[in-house]
Amino acid sequence: MRKILVANRGEIAVRVIKTCRTMGIRTVAIYSEADRDSKHVQLADEAFCVGPPPSAESYLQAEKIIQICLDNDVDGIHPGYGFLSENAAFVKSVTEAGITFIGPSPEAIDLMGSKIASKQAVEKYGVPLVPGINHAVEDIAEAAKVADQIGYPVLVKASAGGGGKGMRIVHEPENLEGQMRTAQSEAQSAFGDRSVFIEKFVTKPRHIEIQLIADNFGNVVYLMERECSIQRRHQKLVEEAPSAVLTDELRKEMGEAAINVAKACNYSGAGTVEFLLDADHKFYFLEMNTRLQVEHPVTELIVGMDLVEQQIRTARGEKLSYRQEDIKANGHAIELRLTAEEPENDFVPAIGKIETYDVPPFDFVRLDDFVYDGYEIPIYYDNMFAKLIVWGQNRNQAIQRMIQAIDHFKIEGIPTTLDFGRFAMQHPKFIEGDFDTNFTANYYTEEARKDQDHDINKAAALFTYLEFNDHKEVKVAKHLGENWRER
Repeated sequence: MRKILVANRGEIAVRVIKTCRTMGIRTVAIYSEADRDSKHVQLADEAFCVGPPPSAESYLQAEKIIQICLDNDVDGIHPGYGFLSENAAFVKSVTEAGITFIGPSPEAIDLMGSKIASKQAVEKYGVPLVPGINHAVEDIAEAAKVADQIGYPVLVKASAGGGGKGMRIVHEPENLEGQMRTAQSEAQSAFGDRSVFIEKFVTKPRHIEIQLIADNFGNVVYLMERECSIQRRHQKLVEEAPSAVLTDELRKEMGEAAINVAKACNYSGAGTVEFLLDADHKFYFLEMNTRLQVEHPVTELIVGMDLVEQQIRTARGEKLSYRQEDIKANGHAIELRLTAEEPENDFVPAIGKIETYDVPPFDFVRLDDFVYDGYEIPIYYDNMFAKLIVWGQNRNQAIQRMIQAIDHFKIEGIPTTLDFGRFAMQHPKFIEGDFDTNFTANYYTEEARKDQDHDINKAAALFTYLEFNDHKEVKVAKHLGENWRER
């Protein structure tokens, strides 16, 4: 490929452009009128405005984006994440126009985009599923029968979409019908699909995901795992790799299950299989994200691999140059998503101008961002403006380095999640590795924020960590080219 259009904005557009530069590939940016001064526009070799600020009138204008490619000799489209990245119709149109889509086939996207269809597909490959039903349910009598069989609490869940939309937890039988109708209505509004299914609600789940890379010749390799349990409203805030709780045996079992998911949809490119891990360390398939993940940097840091480069190489027909036995972990990485919102006010989103943006000066920090002094956070898009990532020789060092990076990051003009990140890093439960997806709801309270003393809690948590985790050293990788912590 000689020229790639990045069909996205923000930090992921900047991220893709940087890799294309190192590969000697020219880049084309698209932007809305609100993003005219954005960093990705400045970095690209060419840039074209695709419309007014609203996404539906700009970044989701599939035909306009494809026409820009045809008019400017573009060879491939990298979709990033969000927007059109998991739109099978867009992928089909791109392919029919003779342009390479840097991602999986439309058939794979369609299959894995439906939670019901994907569960039916992976079940044939022996992938563990949460107890429940894997077909759409409309009849309340059938729903009640299933709920009684698997036991309350149950989760009513939209088949399409994600981000917590169309999802309701039901603790009592008398609430089932009302919550089911609400979930259907929300799913219809958000995704244009009212289909819902019912499964057992795992009360103390950890969110573990396996990163995959697959070529077009049937080769699939899993690149360790990521722990993504620190969330708010079912959306991730802190991610790390590897997980503090997986044994080598469990990692292998989950990795092989993820490979079977890829086989179930004939997958190619980079993808992520998400699992729930219960208190007994039993894991269940949740979904597959058929794109690059926001949290991909923590994987890159520990395996020494550029995942965007791998996406481009597989899209242009290259075979994987490594095998499963080549993949080893090199240290530990943690990512904090920096969003414009008020954590102490139930994470209410915010907009405004960044008056000061002084980044931490350490060589163990990787910062994926697209903002600068004077940048105004627009109201039209997701409010994440940066990802703060650190690498350490082990988990304890990574935690301490994240605290150090947060303490040396100065952002003024907008509320951010920096203080939440500091709270999480210093909390004994996080440092012990004893947490689940309820961490924020259970521990991030007004009283806890007032009581947390920086030095005392950090010292106590560190002692607890050393007591529980001093055996969790990981092997150092000496392969796969560039080490991303040196970028």
